[in-house]
Amino acid sequence: MSTDLVRRRVVFSGRVQGVFFRDTARRHAERLGIAGWASNRRDGAVEAVFEGSPEEVEQLIELCREGPRGAAVERVEVSEERPEGLAGFSIR
Repeated sequence: MSTDLVRRRVVFSGRVQGVFFRDTARRHAERLGIAGWASNRRDGAVEAVFEGSPEEVEQLIELCREGPRGAAVERVEVSEERPEGLAGFSIR
C-alpha cells in the first residue's frame, strides 16, 4: 500500500439518489480506510470527495460505478485535487 495520499472529486450521474448510494459509498470508504464525503446535488447527481491511497481510492471509485441495488450509474466524472488531510467519511 502506498503512503502517498490522493484526492479525487467524483460526480456520479444517473439514478443515484433515493437508492442509498451515499450510504453505500460511506460503508465502502470506511472499509477501505478512505476519508471524504458524499452529497446529493440539485441536478440529481451525487458528488463525492475521496482521499486515501491511490489504490484504495481507485477501488472505491470502481465500487461506486456499480452502485447499490436500484442504482443505475450512467456517467462518472473524476477530477484530481490536492489532498487536504481529511479524517473520516461523512454524508452531507
